[in-house]
Amino acid sequence: MSDVKQPRSRTIVSAASVLRMPPHIKLRHEAGRGRWIILGPERVFEPDEPAVAVLKRCDGVRSVTQIVQELSKEYDAPAAEIETDVIGMFQELADKGVVVAA
Repeated sequence: MSDVKQPRSRTIVSAASVLRMPPHIKLRHEAGRGRWIILGPERVFEPDEPAVAVLKRCDGVRSVTQIVQELSKEYDAPAAEIETDVIGMFQELADKGVVVAA
């Protein structure tokens, strides 16, 4: 048995990616403070409102494209701009282990 740790592979997020939060990461609303937080082992992130709208849809079923289409309709905004922002946000979160490929 080898004691050498294998490097973690990096998830590359694309429009076709289907992502989810792993079981040890939780999106929670703090009613007392009126804010959303992402709880992870020894980490807490405070997403802004647009990020929360995206993360609520990050369910391991919807692709990035499907999430973008929903947001584009809901906010009456160009899908191309939303897609760039969503992919960038998901890539940053994937690099931190907050979202993973489903």
